[in-house]
Amino acid sequence: MIERYTTEEMKELWSEENKYSTWLEVELAALKSQSQIGLIPKEVAEKTVKTAKFDIKRINEIEETVKHDVIAFTTSVGESIGSLSAYFHFGLTSSDVVDTSWCILTSRALKLILKEVETLLSTLKTEAYKYKETIMIGRTHGVHAEPYTLGLKFALYYDELVRDRRRLQNALENISVGKLSGAVGTYAHLSPEVEKLTLKKLGLKPENISTQVIQRDRFAEVIFSIAITGATLEKIATEIRHLQRTEVREVEEPFFRGQKGSSAMPHKRNPVGCENITGLARLLRGYLIPSLENIPLWHERDISHSSVERVIIPDATTVLHYILRRMNFIISNLQVYPQNMKENLEKTKGLLYSQKILLALTQKGFSREEAYPIVQNSAMKVWNKEGNFLDILYKDPKIQKTFTKRELSSLFDPKSFLKEVDTLFKRVFKDE
Repeated sequence: MIERYTTEEMKELWSEENKYSTWLEVELAALKSQSQIGLIPKEVAEKTVKTAKFDIKRINEIEETVKHDVIAFTTSVGESIGSLSAYFHFGLTSSDVVDTSWCILTSRALKLILKEVETLLSTLKTEAYKYKETIMIGRTHGVHAEPYTLGLKFALYYDELVRDRRRLQNALENISVGKLSGAVGTYAHLSPEVEKLTLKKLGLKPENISTQVIQRDRFAEVIFSIAITGATLEKIATEIRHLQRTEVREVEEPFFRGQKGSSAMPHKRNPVGCENITGLARLLRGYLIPSLENIPLWHERDISHSSVERVIIPDATTVLHYILRRMNFIISNLQVYPQNMKENLEKTKGLLYSQKILLALTQKGFSREEAYPIVQNSAMKVWNKEGNFLDILYKDPKIQKTFTKRELSSLFDPKSFLKEVDTLFKRVFKDE
């Protein structure tokens, strides 16, 4: 199933082939920059750029002996360029290449994610306007509260995803850096000028100051932004799951011809897509703690973060990319049942108007302390199945002295709760 919602771009981005291609991209950019300022003969740089290549099988063979992936990589490339290898990786430490590459790959992954965020935002906006006036019961604590609309739910999700987009954009900006400052970040063997020229070629900015590595708060911010976006998607998925329950059935995730919900029960139509999103969002949150624990490294670096990042960065970006696409598919094909919404709205026999009655009594001169027990006593009788709220209310002598039956009935209008829906839509979609 994951193949269906994962783009070839994201799979290719985190492939082993592309990892080494990005390392080579950094190495060659550094080589060209050094030739620009005369550290390396121009013809050497030109020939190296044309002939340098790597062989993954050969890298793995070399690494079996040297136990160092970057040395295995540079040795493999060196075999392809012969005597020119004297200039390859000149003045660089492993982390100059690896960390700069991590930032390149992570920034490219975030751009793919942001593309899917834009798609989902567009879908949410469409659905918000489509169901702007589709009235349903609002629930607090899982209990019927007051009328709401399905469009407002989508508008709320849209607004939150806009904030997620901003966080992801900030994370993208802060991860779009690199460093070629050497073993402890002091530019002992290459100058800041080489770094600046190289990173410009790669579309990155230089770190203001680094150690041997780029500081890990930048990567933690990426994982945090991913985790919180995942939580937003889980929030939407959880609501759909609740609304799909048999007792509610106001919406339902798509279920297609030939699909089966259970090996045992042929009637089942389960919210498996939303449950999948819920589980994967938990996984994303699980990546946040190790990303934070990667920040305090020993002195000018250790490699305790390295093994962690090889798992969490490709996984986190791929998982968020996947669940964004899957959520967009679910919402785009969501089944909506307005008649069930209407029936559920009426299920509590008018109790949803309790605040309307309370406020109407205070406008007629009752104190809140006087009005509350009048309304609550009638409401409790409805809960006890003694009748509907309007009729029970009107049996109360204080209500009869205060309202005509027609006045009281006029308060039982679900649309009266929703007079500010346009105001809310204007706030949410103000820049649209």
